Amino acid sequence: MNVRPLLSLSILSLLAATGAARAQDITIAVAGPMTGAVASIGEQIRRGAELAAEAINRNGGVNGKKIQISVQDDACDPKQAVAVANRILSAGIKFVDGHACSGSSIPAAEIYGENNILMMTPASSAPKLTDDAAKNGYTTVMRLYGRDDAQGRFIGPWIKERYGTKKVAILHDKSAYGKGLADVVKESLNGAGVKEVLYEGINAGEKDYGAVVNRLKSQGVEFLYFGGYHTEAGLIKRQAADQNYQFQLMMGDSLATPEFWSVAGTAGEGTLFTFPTDARGSEAAKAAEEQFKQINFVPEGFTLFSYAVVQAIAGGIAKANSTDPAAVAKTLRGTTVDTVIGPVGFDEKGDIKNPRYDINVWKNGQYGKLTQ
Repeated sequence: MNVRPLLSLSILSLLAATGAARAQDITIAVAGPMTGAVASIGEQIRRGAELAAEAINRNGGVNGKKIQISVQDDACDPKQAVAVANRILSAGIKFVDGHACSGSSIPAAEIYGENNILMMTPASSAPKLTDDAAKNGYTTVMRLYGRDDAQGRFIGPWIKERYGTKKVAILHDKSAYGKGLADVVKESLNGAGVKEVLYEGINAGEKDYGAVVNRLKSQGVEFLYFGGYHTEAGLIKRQAADQNYQFQLMMGDSLATPEFWSVAGTAGEGTLFTFPTDARGSEAAKAAEEQFKQINFVPEGFTLFSYAVVQAIAGGIAKANSTDPAAVAKTLRGTTVDTVIGPVGFDEKGDIKNPRYDINVWKNGQYGKLTQ
């Protein structure tokens, strides 16, 4: 996923951020894959952040200051994420909504942690992110999203109960996110007495996964857990269907994007994935959903989590009565703040407390909560 970032977007965003800083407004950088294979996730976090800032500013801002958004593209690439973090540092921006991909968040967090910048990711789930930050004494690295180990502990028993007697395979895309999630699910299943017939990594970004499909088919795989992103998953499912080979596919939260169906087509029917409990339809999300309705954008996937990140940062600033990132982070660890996904609190590592998950299923080009 080595897509070059839109430099003009980054430069213009940073210039706007610098002007905002001079005006004493509060700038929050939104860092994620605005281009590349998972750009749909980048659009989700950008839209969420922009509309959250709009709502907060319409209600008077934070301690009399307006919130400005600076959009930064890391293309879900670790090297570009480090470059983005350095640009944010150079621009004097103190708050970050991002990054999205764990492989980007982990290296970028070192720069934020060492330079007193509050980073709060709305999507990265690898435990290494906040575990390493805690070991290094970084107090400004936070996560408004569940960890892979929590997700793995949730889904492992469910897979055992329903597919424990089937031939199970586990694949991953070798990324920090994909392999990390696959490893947790493997550990959970093995601990429950379920042994996979195949565990290996695939190369992300390829167009032909025929060899992978043949390997699964030769092993008689009936249930596949894949740690990775929607593009590779869609191709594997579609190419398996071309061979009249059927298996149950299950994944993590990266599948909450309509682009999965655009790749897999009808072969994606019945695909399962875990995702934090959807806030849409709740009282807390009502006003935000109306905002999204007005711009004809469906706030699925990570959209509301990004919206909540901006709300949490703003709430922390208001409660701390300070724009010092360390003071804001400390305050957020000792209180709860109201967000579009409900009240949220954070533990000592900066992880969100008590994450909740649902199992979702793709049907007729849309996904929703599994009800059986």
